[in-house]
Amino acid sequence: MSDPVTAPAAATGIGSLPGTESHEWARTIVGELPEFPHLPELPQRGPGADLVGRTMGLLSDVAGDLAVETTPRGWRFADAPGRVMARARSWLSEDLDGMEAVIGATATPLKLQLAGPWTLAANIEMRNGERAVRDAGACRELAEALAEAAARHLADVERRMPHVTPVLQYDEPSLPTVLAGGVSTASGLATYRAVDEQRARDHLGISLAAAGDRVAGVHCCDPRVPVDLIRRSGAGLISVDLLTLDATQEEALGEALDAGCRLLLGVFPSLPAPSRGIAERAASRLLDQYSRWGFSADAANARVSPTPTCGLAGADPAWAREAYTGVREAGRLVRDDAPAQEEGS
Repeated sequence: MSDPVTAPAAATGIGSLPGTESHEWARTIVGELPEFPHLPELPQRGPGADLVGRTMGLLSDVAGDLAVETTPRGWRFADAPGRVMARARSWLSEDLDGMEAVIGATATPLKLQLAGPWTLAANIEMRNGERAVRDAGACRELAEALAEAAARHLADVERRMPHVTPVLQYDEPSLPTVLAGGVSTASGLATYRAVDEQRARDHLGISLAAAGDRVAGVHCCDPRVPVDLIRRSGAGLISVDLLTLDATQEEALGEALDAGCRLLLGVFPSLPAPSRGIAERAASRLLDQYSRWGFSADAANARVSPTPTCGLAGADPAWAREAYTGVREAGRLVRDDAPAQEEGS
């Protein structure tokens, strides 16, 4: 697969943002992150605008029996698509409209975000109240339907914006918990059996393969993110929170970079923090990590994008904008200042 992100240390965001103004955020994203923009997600609009609801809106177009509805505990499979699924599709269309209007005829990568198969399985209840992760057949059906829905989504984006090269990110916040056997049963008194790593890798691979020759990968900001499993599933992109990453995963992440994966490294806090010098500290964290891996800054920057540590839906709009300004500045610093630092080393 050919990486459409050509600028060194091109900053991007994870996906989610605060508020409800999609078109305004499209302008902000393209303005602050021009080398690697992403489609905004605005979960504060309500059920269907969140990651799971948005993704299941696409799946319900693939198979009506995979539609979901809200419950007091979250999401449950429904008999047929209802108002929530209709809203999910409408909001996604609105987000694409806004990005299309801002990008125009500009040739650019555009990152799209969907929930991954294991996060869907861990968060959606079957009709008996148990999570889909309990049922091996349901898990595979979700992975296969997600692959078809993602392929249709990518094709739709390319039809709307022919100058855009989409990059697909599956968000898998629940994957480490699924692998550890930590998803709670309906009673809350027990947990489901851990999913075997081979099956987890196979299902991720099914979903990732939908991207064809486009770059596709996985975001997980859990410190236990299974980097090697994700890479072996066929991911061409891996997104992690570098500030909390378990030390045992650092070597695998470096191996992924060496193998040609694009790394999205979270180095800027996703919630408000003292901001003086924060972009400089983020850049320093990236350079330190490159050094531990044994990569020159120039070589690493070709495949690394600085990001906030996680989604920004929980931040206020002012901090979200500051985070995007900060990761762009961190990218500039590692790109422009690294050669001088290397010469002096």
